[in-house]
Amino acid sequence: MLTAGLCFAMVNSLAQYVSFKMQLPSTTVAFIQYFIALIAMVPWLRSMGFKEALKTEHFGMHCLRVFFSVIGIQLWLWALAYPVPIWQGIALLMTSPLFATIGSGLFLGEKVGPARWIATLAGFIGAMIILEPWSDEFTWATLLPVGAAVFWATYSLMVKKLSHNDSPTTMVVYLLVLITPFNIVLAIPEWSMPSGTLVWVMLLGAGLLTGLAQWAIAKAYDVADASFVQPFDHAKLPLNVLFGFLVFGWVPPGRLWLGAAIIIGAVFFITHWETRKAASAK
Repeated sequence: MLTAGLCFAMVNSLAQYVSFKMQLPSTTVAFIQYFIALIAMVPWLRSMGFKEALKTEHFGMHCLRVFFSVIGIQLWLWALAYPVPIWQGIALLMTSPLFATIGSGLFLGEKVGPARWIATLAGFIGAMIILEPWSDEFTWATLLPVGAAVFWATYSLMVKKLSHNDSPTTMVVYLLVLITPFNIVLAIPEWSMPSGTLVWVMLLGAGLLTGLAQWAIAKAYDVADASFVQPFDHAKLPLNVLFGFLVFGWVPPGRLWLGAAIIIGAVFFITHWETRKAASAK
């Protein structure tokens, strides 16, 4: 998980530099980045039993969940291209499990008790501290990472629902295979062919690091319980802050750490609650 966090921190800085500094459309960046990642992961996909993993009775649901994931990716890269500072975007992305908690109660019929509602409310208070919607510096673009968090939460809920019928391998394979066609459709309207060696080197690096990050996450959950692995995902915040400072010179204000601490605390509580509930159900 730490390897994945480090990879994504570098990917975010590369994608933001290419889209903001070099003016390459974020939709073009998304398509090239994830297409390179797919090519790089073909050997791993084959070792997972590619043909067997494609067998499912819920193809339409897989298409829909990948579509939600792609919209989340596009909103995130749009935020980076605006640019929304990485420290702010990553902290707001961390609200995704909070939206998933709301969705599990509204759409999956799960019982969300008072403790989880209080934790969710606390998490959103943390997000408001980071956003500062009452300040003069607030713009609509700062909401893009929140939009990405909502779509990725919806994606997570669909994975949870589909996991009753399909294997984790099927989930990963369909995500990686379907993500490219969706990205092509979204990239066509403002397609711009990258020019220059440096741009291609940076896009290649972003694609390879994306593939490595996806592999690292899959391996982490394969060899350890989610309750052990999940807390390490929070390392992505300081890692992204570090690369945002090194690449763009962005220094986050003090409110980031207060808001992020509240969000992380809320997410940790909800994750711990889910783990206890799953353990008691066995």
